[in-house]
Amino acid sequence: MKTRTKAVVIGGGIAGCSTLYHLTQEGWSDVVLVERDELTSGTTWHSAAQVTNFGMNQTMVGLKTHSINLYQELANDPDYPINYHHGDGGIRLANTEAQMDGYRHFTSMARGMDVEFEVLDAAECARRHPLISTDNMIGGLWDPMDGDIDPAQLCQALARRARKAGAEVYRNTPVTGLTQHKDDTWTVHTTKGDIDCDVVVNACGYRVNEVGAMMGVHHPVMSMEHQYFLTEDIPAIAQSDHRMPLLRCPISDYYCRQEKNGLLVGFYEQDCKTWGMDGIDPKFVNALCPDDLDRVTDVLEGAIARMPALAETGIHTIVNGPITYTIDGAPLVGPIPNKRNAFCIIGLRAGLGEGGGHGWLLAQQIVHGEACYDTWVIDPRRFTGHANVELTALKAIEDYQNEFRFHFPHEHRPAGRPAKTTPITPVMAAEGAEFTVVNGWERVDYIRPSSEFHETHGYYFNEAFDVVASEVSAVQNAVGLAEVNGFNRFEITGADRHSFLNRMICGRVNSKTGKVGLGYLLNHHGMIKGEATLANIDDARTWYGSAAASEFHDMDWLQSNLKADEDVQIKSLTNDQTILVLAGPKARDVLGAVSRGDWSAAAFPWLSVRECFVGIAPATVMSVSFSGELAYEIHVPNAQLYAAYLALRSAGQEHGLQLFGARAVESMRMEKGYLHWKADLITEFDPFETGLNRFIKMDKGDFIGRDALVKRVDAGPTRQLISLRLDTDKLPAHPGASVMVDGRVVGTVTSGDWGHRVGMNIAYAFVEPAFATIGTTFNLDCIGQIIAAQVIASGPYDPENTKVRS
Repeated sequence: MKTRTKAVVIGGGIAGCSTLYHLTQEGWSDVVLVERDELTSGTTWHSAAQVTNFGMNQTMVGLKTHSINLYQELANDPDYPINYHHGDGGIRLANTEAQMDGYRHFTSMARGMDVEFEVLDAAECARRHPLISTDNMIGGLWDPMDGDIDPAQLCQALARRARKAGAEVYRNTPVTGLTQHKDDTWTVHTTKGDIDCDVVVNACGYRVNEVGAMMGVHHPVMSMEHQYFLTEDIPAIAQSDHRMPLLRCPISDYYCRQEKNGLLVGFYEQDCKTWGMDGIDPKFVNALCPDDLDRVTDVLEGAIARMPALAETGIHTIVNGPITYTIDGAPLVGPIPNKRNAFCIIGLRAGLGEGGGHGWLLAQQIVHGEACYDTWVIDPRRFTGHANVELTALKAIEDYQNEFRFHFPHEHRPAGRPAKTTPITPVMAAEGAEFTVVNGWERVDYIRPSSEFHETHGYYFNEAFDVVASEVSAVQNAVGLAEVNGFNRFEITGADRHSFLNRMICGRVNSKTGKVGLGYLLNHHGMIKGEATLANIDDARTWYGSAAASEFHDMDWLQSNLKADEDVQIKSLTNDQTILVLAGPKARDVLGAVSRGDWSAAAFPWLSVRECFVGIAPATVMSVSFSGELAYEIHVPNAQLYAAYLALRSAGQEHGLQLFGARAVESMRMEKGYLHWKADLITEFDPFETGLNRFIKMDKGDFIGRDALVKRVDAGPTRQLISLRLDTDKLPAHPGASVMVDGRVVGTVTSGDWGHRVGMNIAYAFVEPAFATIGTTFNLDCIGQIIAAQVIASGPYDPENTKVRS
């Protein structure tokens, strides 16, 4: 066994084998996989092994497309072919128009990745799958590439190719410990000796936290018992001249696919069961949980109603094995938070179908620092300190119970809430707040006009439209107050903090005390990495503020780029303080009534910062705005937050102060041309393509990503971010919707909402540069409806920024 290698992958299922193979494809041949038993002896061996192209966003569709193409190539390898039923087709059923709207949206979204889905009516579903009944069904989504694969053969084929490229695989080699050294390299301790390496990868399936504990981390991954059975032969299948399509049924919570001349039928019962919360038997290898068909009786009845042939068919095998889930159902693929040179590829509940793509994206991140797609939707750092065992279990159960039911826009399910709150969360609830969830934080979405108010979730503008309009109007014409909790906040100190930040930011960094600036961070490929507000509080402290979800992501990035000889310290204040946003033309009057000092535009102009008191509460106030109105961010320690809130609420009464929420902020930021991190600001595009020209100073000296950005500028843009006006008042353009010219997809929507102050339906989209000129017209495919749209200048509301300076 080797004693030194570049990377050690721990785990021999689909996740580990795919990562090992793809590392060799990215140029790392000196890599090793260690497996405690035999390959595929964990979750992989009992997988139902379905391979679909369906995904909830373009990244997921892209990685699944890669899986399908790779599996086809492996199946056609004359030296080592594997069993892959490719292109049987699959149908996802629906019994509501809202579900069908979702399928129409996913069809539009997938088309931007060169993937063609098809929306079917009930009769066509039955024609393509003659075993199903159309009762209580209105249609479905057809995926022509759907199929299934042999799990063991797939993993062996990947391992074989990796070995041929120089990798080594050590079976029956349990890992007993992990040691990280001062230079951030690792030693992997095994029963057969130690291996020193640069990078370690946790690909351990349901044993993920056994290895996680060896490096002092806990991963938000939970296992659920999952049952399926194999039927005896079904005559209609045996006599058919084609294989039956795969079926996924959110109506009755089951799926099925053809297995020889019978069916494999799997269940997602409501009375589901977690597995392994109190530890896993070391001898649980190639093993299953006890059968428990009584638990799935209700689901089985629904499956029989949908497929009457099941009532006449015997069962010859029952499988009940653990599968892994995360808090939001998507896997964790990427850097392990707060660790160096440590990665994971875990929580793959649909591992066989997606694993080829996950290993591909992870290998790119390990070797090159980034993948070809923005991988935030699977990034392990999207969950922070709230991601404990109990929360993960509750969310895993909820996701399991809703396996085939996608989230509608603005839908936040109840399990595991509230995970993070502030002292005024119950106050806001008493005011009638409807909450959204941001990195676990309960954040006000809007204020319900009555206790009976109910929002219908779907893809159209709904009952909340007028509520949001009222909140926007208050901010525009008087004054509004909002709580923005969870905002990421680092305090940076040290003599070298300004030079450090100047290297991190691609634009000008203001070092003047009392001033605030906005800057953008690039990765080493010259692409957008992050967005930060920098506030020089005094001569010793600079605050770095960014999106709530970026807490772990940004800390990792900043610390990983610190030089050993730099005098810089970074301390997180994210969970210590909360922002109250006071916005509107009367905001200054309210602030002046509760805080001593001169708050005039001359004494405290736009982009200023000052420490003060709001009532009796210490506060740090910044004159910045995400609404486009005169506004103040009031940063308050959580212990004094309620006091500051009461002071502002009381002072605002005579000025018509109204509470507002995140939905109003979203509308206003669209009107101002302001961008959201990981919606419009993603690693697939550089700052010029994203329209951030005024924030880039190529002549300022070196900064991270500058050399790569120069090369990109010379090559010319691949896409350009534009603003669009849609010719409809019925629905917004949802992220992922295709932008088309003459029936050809030329771009993809990133954000969309109604601009209440300008009376305009606005969307942002990345499009081919030839179509980025103001006045260019497009068609948008919005849930199957073809909507005319035109390119407009970014930020149609107050384009001269007179209001924020007032």
